[in-house]
Amino acid sequence: MKILPAAEWRALADAHAARIDAFVEPHLARRADHVTHPVHDFLFTYYSQRPAQLRRWHPGHGVALADAEEHAGLKGYEQVECARGTGARGAAHSTGVSAAYVASQRSLLEQLHELLSATAARAPQFGCFGLHEWAMVHRSAEHGTRHDWPLRLGPEGTDAVVESHRIGCSHFDAFRFFTPTARPLNTLQPGRDDRPAFEQPGCLHAGMDLYKHAFRLTPMIPSDLVADCFELARDIRVLDMRAAPYDLADLGFEPVRIETAEGKAAYVEAQRTFAERGAPLRARLVAECERLLDVVRVETPG
Repeated sequence: MKILPAAEWRALADAHAARIDAFVEPHLARRADHVTHPVHDFLFTYYSQRPAQLRRWHPGHGVALADAEEHAGLKGYEQVECARGTGARGAAHSTGVSAAYVASQRSLLEQLHELLSATAARAPQFGCFGLHEWAMVHRSAEHGTRHDWPLRLGPEGTDAVVESHRIGCSHFDAFRFFTPTARPLNTLQPGRDDRPAFEQPGCLHAGMDLYKHAFRLTPMIPSDLVADCFELARDIRVLDMRAAPYDLADLGFEPVRIETAEGKAAYVEAQRTFAERGAPLRARLVAECERLLDVVRVETPG
């Protein structure tokens, strides 16, 4: 196990916190003022990772931290013995994520490896045009809306867009929020337990969920990977809501008018870009799962 001296790892931890603070501090300021933001608050309200958890830096399993008392009591960590470096004499008591903890996460690692690998192996699809958000407010006069913002085309215009398009949402965590009248309109019926059979890398929500998968692997993977996935998710959320039926002009968001041919083309172009950005992050998460599953096999042979 590699050991990082205190000066080295503290510099890395400070840099990570500063990177995350650019996103966290505005959210915390809004929360203190009891102000909500339908775009930028999403990653902190929909997902279970708290801002303080996102700010905390972890090196991942296989790296120990010298003089890291603040890590000693964290989930998954233990005191480990490892050499202080090439040519150094003796050993130092340092703190790192234990192999026993990694072994205890076998079910999660296998589940995420299956889902991420299946998604990566599937050809990306770019024909959904963000209609999942529209299906969530279908017949809003009857079902209401998910956000307290006006509909850009009004209730009747929004319903007309939903009813005049083919909807093919493959992501269960979007599909489950469809209104009862919109659910039968979806050409796919993804379920909670069959995600590997439906997830595809062109889906915006599959791209955002890379952040969820990454933080669920904390503290076993490096925090830079979690932060990379977070930044991708934040950028995707902007497109997701610009293409949504809400009028967010007062927040400075120009709509992607997916009800028009020009809007559809702009959406697909952005969707392709996000799929390309997400592919290497998904590959890194798959590689981390495989690395950690090797640890599991050593810890629990047979």
